[in-house]
Amino acid sequence: MAQKKESFMRGTMALSVAAFINRILGFISGMYVARFLGAEGIGLLMMAHPLVPLVITITELGLPIAISKLVAEAYARDELLKVRRILHVSLAVTGVLSVALTTLSLLGSHWIASIMLSDQRAYYAMLAITPIAPIVAVSAVLKGYFRGIQRMKVIAASDVLEYSVQIACVLALVHLLLPYGVAYAAAGAMAASVISEAISLSFLVISYKLYGEAKVAGETWAGHLRNGKKTLTELLQIGLPTTGTGLVHSVYSAFQPLLIATSLAMAGVSTALATKQFGMLAGYAFPLLYMPSFITQSLSTALVPAASEAAANKNDRLMHERMNQALNLGLLIGAPATVILFQWATPLTTLVYHAPEAGLLLKILAPIFFLHYFDAPMHAILLGLGRANATLWNYVVSTALKAIAIFVFGSQFGIVGVTFGIGIGIMMQAMLNFFSISSSIGIYMSIGPYLKVGACMLLMAICGRWTLEYLTVVEHLSLLWSVIGSILCSLLVYFVALLSMNALRRVSRSILIPR
Repeated sequence: MAQKKESFMRGTMALSVAAFINRILGFISGMYVARFLGAEGIGLLMMAHPLVPLVITITELGLPIAISKLVAEAYARDELLKVRRILHVSLAVTGVLSVALTTLSLLGSHWIASIMLSDQRAYYAMLAITPIAPIVAVSAVLKGYFRGIQRMKVIAASDVLEYSVQIACVLALVHLLLPYGVAYAAAGAMAASVISEAISLSFLVISYKLYGEAKVAGETWAGHLRNGKKTLTELLQIGLPTTGTGLVHSVYSAFQPLLIATSLAMAGVSTALATKQFGMLAGYAFPLLYMPSFITQSLSTALVPAASEAAANKNDRLMHERMNQALNLGLLIGAPATVILFQWATPLTTLVYHAPEAGLLLKILAPIFFLHYFDAPMHAILLGLGRANATLWNYVVSTALKAIAIFVFGSQFGIVGVTFGIGIGIMMQAMLNFFSISSSIGIYMSIGPYLKVGACMLLMAICGRWTLEYLTVVEHLSLLWSVIGSILCSLLVYFVALLSMNALRRVSRSILIPR
């Protein structure tokens, strides 16, 4: 048991490091692509992309999670033949579904584009990304297998390889196709994702050849499929309930560009300007907002088994400790990130994207997005409590309200209204998840650390504003060095204030999961 826990923690650390590297690589790639394509080209990318997650969600059927669970159980019982049967059945299901849906998507591409794309120039980008679905589906099956045997380093390595190849291919193809027009350059950026996914899949296949189980004498694909009815039932019993949230998310993501474009059109914004504004929101503001959240996304996975253990033992005190760990983790990550993204919104979008006009959108979302950093930990707590249905319905309700808010405010106030509508959805989802937890185990939490961190955030913001003005106006430093210097100075003030209030030790110590 001790070895298993150590393996889990090592795997979690490997995924966290890989997530950090991938976030940096993705950010660099996005920065250069944004500079090459501009807001209009980024808008075309964002419009073309949402169809693929929908196809992938349908083809995966939640199987990666089911595969990891069933493989782990079979591996523990030394049922190696069942492990191979799980893989064969899963590959058959996802392979057939993904190829069929991809073929239908390609054949009906013109019809789909006429319905979903408010700017038909995004058609080529949509066409270029469509073949990625079968590749991702097979990769997801293999990643589920490696999670089941607790070889997280293979997954981490494949993800880093994928992003590294993608950044090289994106820069090459965009540079090559940009002279032919922004629509073709956007298609090249999408094609780069297909190439990088294929390279990552090749790595996973080679890794399975090295680490996977040897073929059992007499086994065949036909034999596995004939005797795989029970295995398929087990997979679907676990996988289908986890598909709901992903399906709702994919459907909404597919229609969000059209919803935003329609609301902006009602506000009197032209199609070209609406595409540019959507590109600034989705391609400029959101990558900066999501940058710090990789930590909570990676480390909150450790909270699921921890919360499950406490719930199974009916240990209410331990469960409340888990909840405080989740909230404090979001607090520790989200507080300084929120101040930086709000206080330096326009300088950041100017330096990174050469788009100072996107700073307003980032400044609007930054304070609201503070709640997002609590979302992954609270989601993990709800899963640990066995309330997966609650997470699904919370997402459905918040997404519906977000869509209504985007349409209402966007049609009245343009892109600023759209931004506030998205913020309303973020707030609603965080509140619903919080209330779902409180209805299950109650809320017993100290407000003191939150007040102390809030005071430190205020000091950080004041220091940052004064330092930025001083370095820019008095010292006449360039914008880059003024931003770097003022952020570092404000972070120093923030952490010194935390230490003086004894808040840093309490918050960070509470995040450590008891053994």
